[in-house]
Amino acid sequence: MANTSARMLRLLSLLQTHRHWRGLELAERLTVSERTLRRDIDRLRELGYPVHSGRGSAGGYQLRSGTAMPPLLLDDEEAVAIAVGLRTAAGGTVEGIEETSLRALTKVVQVMPPRLRRRVDALRAYTVTAPTAGPQVDATTLTVIAQACRDDERLTFTYATPSGEPAARLVEPHRLVSLKRRWYLVAWDLDRADWRIFRLDRLTGPAATGARFRPRDLPAADAAAYIAERLGSRPTRYDITVLLHAPAGTVDPVVAVTGGQVEPVDDHSCRLRLQVNAFDWPVLILAAVGAEFDVVNPPEFRHYLRDVGRLFLRGGTA
Repeated sequence: MANTSARMLRLLSLLQTHRHWRGLELAERLTVSERTLRRDIDRLRELGYPVHSGRGSAGGYQLRSGTAMPPLLLDDEEAVAIAVGLRTAAGGTVEGIEETSLRALTKVVQVMPPRLRRRVDALRAYTVTAPTAGPQVDATTLTVIAQACRDDERLTFTYATPSGEPAARLVEPHRLVSLKRRWYLVAWDLDRADWRIFRLDRLTGPAATGARFRPRDLPAADAAAYIAERLGSRPTRYDITVLLHAPAGTVDPVVAVTGGQVEPVDDHSCRLRLQVNAFDWPVLILAAVGAEFDVVNPPEFRHYLRDVGRLFLRGGTA
């Protein structure tokens, strides 16, 4: 019975994604025969879960949406994952959900069995979430865009260009991506007939149009790879190289979110490369690393550091 119960819970978890599953695919996921799968589906229906089944080549199973559901069931890994996700969201880049995430986390932990509560308590006690310095995005904006991506529904919004001028856009949304402290939308721009990347902190008033579309093939392995490649190919004003007198293993975690490249020189030093349009951000990175360094290039950055150093010296001796 224990194995059957665990399998039923796994089956319900797969169906709750609301995607359409072929019977053979579900059976392979659960490592059972299709006959056993049909019996498990019947048991779920007896418990009140509205599982729709189709016949023929397109046949399969799908959990109907918009129907009153029995209480939500989670397996151990899902329960812990939700708790960790809520903990991370409380200090993340989504505006207005910090308090909501903490309230939800409290409720989830209260109903957990003791063995899971101990795992979550350990994670909560011995992990530290660093505050996020990137721009925050409204939770409603994320939800509207995510639903449009899921439903293959065209989306309209107002987008501010780098110059600050707003423009109306009509797109076919593909994926939302969180990368380097920012949220991005990858979408097919209908007016420009090409793929585009939109920063969500520059996007306002997203609204689904109700018009469905056939998803296009993204010219990359996935949306995150596409954004990283496109952003990395954009020209920058300065190519900074700094020799840091600290091990690469110490420096790399500090600069990982900045896109900087760390190359070991020896056991006690490394070379840091940054491609930027202004010098203020590299100064903050070097201060965060907290190690002695030598500027290799460009000379303008060396001069900028001298000016900043004089400014701080004056402030420290006042």
